Amino acid sequence: MKMARVMMTAFGLMACAPWGHAADVVVPPFYTAAATLSAEGPLGTVMAQEPVDTAIPNAEAWRIAYVSSDVAGNKTIATGLLIAPKGAPPAEGRPILAWAHGTTGTAQNCGPSQVLDPAQELNQYFMAGGTSWTDFGLPAAAHFIAQGYVLVATDYQGLGGGGIHQYAMASTNGRDVINSVRAAGSLGLSGGAQKAAVYGWSQGGGATLAAGSLKDYIGETGTAFDGINFVGFVAMAPEEIAVLIPPGATEQAAATKMMGDISNTFGDSLFNFAHFVMAMWAMPSAFPELKFTDLFTEDAAPMLTEIISNKCIHVAGDTMAVAVGTDFKSVLKPQPENASAWVKALIKSSVDPVVPVAPVIIYYGTKDVTVPPALGALYQKQMCGMGANVTRVQLPGEQTHYTTPPTAEPMFVPWIEDRFAGKPVDDGCSQ
Repeated sequence: MKMARVMMTAFGLMACAPWGHAADVVVPPFYTAAATLSAEGPLGTVMAQEPVDTAIPNAEAWRIAYVSSDVAGNKTIATGLLIAPKGAPPAEGRPILAWAHGTTGTAQNCGPSQVLDPAQELNQYFMAGGTSWTDFGLPAAAHFIAQGYVLVATDYQGLGGGGIHQYAMASTNGRDVINSVRAAGSLGLSGGAQKAAVYGWSQGGGATLAAGSLKDYIGETGTAFDGINFVGFVAMAPEEIAVLIPPGATEQAAATKMMGDISNTFGDSLFNFAHFVMAMWAMPSAFPELKFTDLFTEDAAPMLTEIISNKCIHVAGDTMAVAVGTDFKSVLKPQPENASAWVKALIKSSVDPVVPVAPVIIYYGTKDVTVPPALGALYQKQMCGMGANVTRVQLPGEQTHYTTPPTAEPMFVPWIEDRFAGKPVDDGCSQ
């Protein structure tokens, strides 16, 4: 049960075909059109773009829709945001920096690039200065543009480009990040330069770790922009599930106990329950052997699907509170079905247990009760044992999950700049 509780809080910030038909979600025209596109062509191919106004000095921005793929190898359309310095790239080209955002929801209208003014600094819903119903924007955006970087921020598949958003499935989200870099490069914004880095938070922290583990995927040829050279990965409060799953957990009896513990434990609060529903609803889209009704009752499944297909995380949670009341466990089956397949899918959709292609640095706060810092510690231990270079940095003071990005910013900005400059990096595993 203790491990299940840690997994529960990990899922708290990480998103089958739909069980029933949900009403069409209203999205801006760019995304309505993007959802009709066929995911044909090389990975990273930009299928559509439109200009976006930005107040960042000397910058121009666009919404984009591009070709990506999921953990099962299915081609998808992902949307996102591109920001670049005005004018032609210099002779030496420009570095590409990809941002991976945290939880916004699973409905088509939950992509951060859809807000009215998306091309700005990170704007967090839970912070006092937040100005929207969701998180959007990119940390240190103005600084990186001033330094001549190209910035790209994926929405992930399923958050504006059609299909089911594979929420909390780091291996799919990491592919969306990699293909966002290919998209930026394919438009010539880097001037042909192939150096890139990734920074992400929460769900996006897991996507960042996953992107670093996808060596073969990064090395594929015949994409819209081959030969990307990733120089570093910054993961803030990252979720990573597979490191928590012990050997033998896929055996039916052990798997049934694990999935039952996780399901029951998630019913302790509205916040945890809403995130759990999104995560479990997403997984059958990549693993057709799974059913949403393996875990949720036949009566509840259509209602829960309707909610998370139409509403983003905060509003979805409020709606569940009205629809279900406080007895969240009432919509769960007494015992989960097909548990072994679920545990196997959790492992496969998490970060691959291979050495990342470049150094990784993790930032965490001691007061983070949403994504436990223990996840990053376990990941570091696993990777260091395999010969990787993974550093963990405890942020000063008593930082929560939500204060992690702004507190870490003065630290990760020079770290990223040093990686692009080719400076030596300390061995994080020896600390």
